[in-house]
Amino acid sequence: MSDLVPTTKYEITKKDISKDRRLRAMAIALPPVLSLVPSATLFILSFIFGTTPPAAFFFLFMSLVTLIGGFVLGGIGSVGTLIYRSRWLSQLRERVAIDGIKPSEVDWFKNELSSEEKRALKDIRSKDLLLADAYQETLASRLTATRIIKSTRDELMLAKRRKNKLKYLKSERLDDFRKEIDDDISNLQNIKNEAEEMLVESKSRLQMIDAASRRGTELAGKELALKKLSARTEQLPLALEEARMTEDLRKEVVKELEDDFEEEMKGVKLLDK
Repeated sequence: MSDLVPTTKYEITKKDISKDRRLRAMAIALPPVLSLVPSATLFILSFIFGTTPPAAFFFLFMSLVTLIGGFVLGGIGSVGTLIYRSRWLSQLRERVAIDGIKPSEVDWFKNELSSEEKRALKDIRSKDLLLADAYQETLASRLTATRIIKSTRDELMLAKRRKNKLKYLKSERLDDFRKEIDDDISNLQNIKNEAEEMLVESKSRLQMIDAASRRGTELAGKELALKKLSARTEQLPLALEEARMTEDLRKEVVKELEDDFEEEMKGVKLLDK
């Protein structure tokens, strides 16, 4: 199954960074631009063309209307932009996290950090860049482990449901399919267990680094442990992706069996009639 391991790894590009900045700036700029620019333009025109009281009143009234209307439209556009940006970032994070979250990518996953982790990262960055790198690397491991645990939990539920469906199917290879699904469940459970160990290890190391920063000490002799944790961060997502692809193939086979079983049941009903 090694040939099923995905080889495409997504890296954050300058285009992604630029798009994120544009979307964020657009969400901030839309309300003032759509309200103030037309309103200010009409207000200025009132001095140029408002030679009579009715004309001046008309321009001032329209200036107020465009101010309110533009602000409402800008607010709607800003909310829509933020929703689009949120969905785009969510899809981007999923592509980035396929091969494990790297330390340089942690800032893109800030919404998944706890308030304590955000505070500690900011505080350590202001004190010691070496400790900050170690903390950020461990955060990447923690984020990866958390995502893998959630994903494998979902995959395990689906695999167990598919196993239960096999009870109602008739096939000469039913025992083989059941054994293969059992193997997949065992594989997913092993990945989940290893991810839980990595989560506990990374949380402990985060506390250790935070404590070291508070004491003003360095992490002497911890480089090897950090490298080991980083290696597991890269290996586990690939193992999970391989298990997922195996499960996708299994789903196709089970679906074909279900379709054959349904057709067989329809034939039996027709004969009964």
